[in-house]
Amino acid sequence: MNYRLPVILLCAVVLFNSSCGQSAKNKNMKEEHKYTNELINESSPYLLQHAHNPVNWYPWGDKALQKAKDENKLIIISIGYAACHWCHVMEHESFEDEEVAKVMNENFVCIKVDREERPDVDQVYMAAAQLITGSGGWPLNAISLADGRPFYAGTYFPKTKWIQMLEYFVDVQKKEPQKLLQSAEQVTNGIHQVENVSFKESGKVFSISDLDKQFANMKANLDFKKGGANRAPKFPMPSNWEYLLHYTYLSKHEEALKAVTVTLENMAYGGIYDHLEGGFARYSTDADWHVPHFEKMLYDNSQLVSLYAHAFQQTKNPLYKKVIYETLAFVQHELTSPEGAFYSSLDADSEGEEGKYYVWKKEEIEKKLGAGADVFSIYYNVTAAGNWEHDKNILLRREADEATAKKLGLSVSELKNKIDAGKAKLMKIREARVKPGLDDKVLSSWNALMISGYVDAYRAFGEEAFLTKAITNAEFLLKHAIAKDGEMTRNYKNGKSSIKALLDDYAFTIAAFIDLYQATFNEKWLDEANTLTAYAIEHFFDPKSKMFFYTHNKYSNLISRKMEVADNVIPSSNSEMAKNLFLLGHFFYDEDYISKAKQMLINVEADIEKNIYFYANWGILQAWFTKPLYEVAITGDDFKTKRQEFDEHYLPDVILLGGKTESKLELLENKLVAGQTTIYVCRDKTCKLPVTEVVKALEQVG
Repeated sequence: MNYRLPVILLCAVVLFNSSCGQSAKNKNMKEEHKYTNELINESSPYLLQHAHNPVNWYPWGDKALQKAKDENKLIIISIGYAACHWCHVMEHESFEDEEVAKVMNENFVCIKVDREERPDVDQVYMAAAQLITGSGGWPLNAISLADGRPFYAGTYFPKTKWIQMLEYFVDVQKKEPQKLLQSAEQVTNGIHQVENVSFKESGKVFSISDLDKQFANMKANLDFKKGGANRAPKFPMPSNWEYLLHYTYLSKHEEALKAVTVTLENMAYGGIYDHLEGGFARYSTDADWHVPHFEKMLYDNSQLVSLYAHAFQQTKNPLYKKVIYETLAFVQHELTSPEGAFYSSLDADSEGEEGKYYVWKKEEIEKKLGAGADVFSIYYNVTAAGNWEHDKNILLRREADEATAKKLGLSVSELKNKIDAGKAKLMKIREARVKPGLDDKVLSSWNALMISGYVDAYRAFGEEAFLTKAITNAEFLLKHAIAKDGEMTRNYKNGKSSIKALLDDYAFTIAAFIDLYQATFNEKWLDEANTLTAYAIEHFFDPKSKMFFYTHNKYSNLISRKMEVADNVIPSSNSEMAKNLFLLGHFFYDEDYISKAKQMLINVEADIEKNIYFYANWGILQAWFTKPLYEVAITGDDFKTKRQEFDEHYLPDVILLGGKTESKLELLENKLVAGQTTIYVCRDKTCKLPVTEVVKALEQVG
């Protein structure tokens, strides 16, 4: 829906919406600080970065909002995150500048928000930016009335334009305050409508033709040569390729599988992948996965581990296994706390320069590797002129090992040995460099995604250490983030949690616990998932639309209570909750859960058909309704071996349950046969004849 703004504000959009940039300087936290603001009491690394700005920042909360009302001041709401390069740029150019701070402090109440801690706040003001300017991003800077209703929002501003914009609105407030009120009312009405899903009546029966139509619509936007979307920048978007893997499984559509494998291969070869230490950057700035935006996020790497694990089960491509093991080694080395929790991200910048930690000049490589430099440089496309800017090189590949080995007259094993030796030497140099900043806050939702990543890797390769990591983190969440009644907190830092959980925290934790159950058959995890689901239904579910709100009914004090519906770099919390309801409905034989999931799917069916690229996680649920799930029960002492045999295959329409003792799950009742491990393949509460061999069960699955 489009909303027309008063001409006065449209002019402001044209005048002040621009972008450019330079790098930020590092902070020495031990120095004496001339200024200290209210952010000094926060735990978020992003907020603490701004604690010594001359701007009188406040964290989001009642104190700042009340101050604005008491003093009748406009509010600046500035939103970013610790690994955000452009956030650092704007801080250095404007928020560290005393001239800018004077304008801000005298005329506004200034609020800083970590979007990763408070995505609910970000959601509201990002909607405002998109309504007003047609785009969004970070840093996100909104200007609102004292009650929080925004009348303007944009992204990055250079210092001069930032001051101009602030003075412009100060002048409007003094001379024509009614215009700001009018704009705020319009924008707020628009915010209410964004992703506002309504209940839709339908007796829809989903079929494979629906999926065929969606893939046909999707094809035009796919890059079958380099992978990903047919544009730049390129984001990994794991749920898209998960959807196409599932669609391939159902349809045997080779072109859909090609879209996945081309994407995974080119990401693994490209500069978006860290070839020395493992792990993926947040996105590629170009269409070839060549130049990354260098920050490394937990949520990307967790989902990509799951994706590559599923793709390995489907294709057995050894490249995918290599990527998974290296990425999980990176997570262990850089993003894992002593307690087994997972940190949020690594910055793009070090020493005030984006990517400095990761890039190389050819002479550096030649000096360190000596005779081995030539092979290494050919393998990773290193040149004297540089494959990036300022004679610097991003390590990246263009071809498979077999092709490079043939070109160099080496065997594949000889090539690998040379490359591994070179990597080890360069890692020693890199580790001596100034590392990018670590955002060491722990977010429940992102930790849950990483649990699922470890579980999926365990199921693909049987590596017990992966399962141990997943269970350790799940126990951490139970201890520090989940109360006995199912209420969750979102963040954890220095032994404390300060923010009530949002729907994505529940959705991904429930999903992780369902995954853990299928990897262990420990019903504790299924029970915990069910408890969290019941709590989410009580406090987030909207009985009118049959969807879930993003915020808790007791802690929703923003100007609009929003829903999160479209899938993006992380699947939406509504699509994940719908999938959870579907799966738990099958584990517990709960038709109400399944009915809720189907109604949620029907509510967004038109959006799925129109733009599957941003509804791919919903598309997986649609696929489950297209071809009903098989419920495979494995009972008896040797259940683990049998389960692992199933996990050698990609089976997206199979759920596993069982164990070696009696269970309260209805599907497992009276299934235990003394002295025998038995497999039951069931569908729609009807089981086929029991078998004892996995190969026979797989035949029943088809």
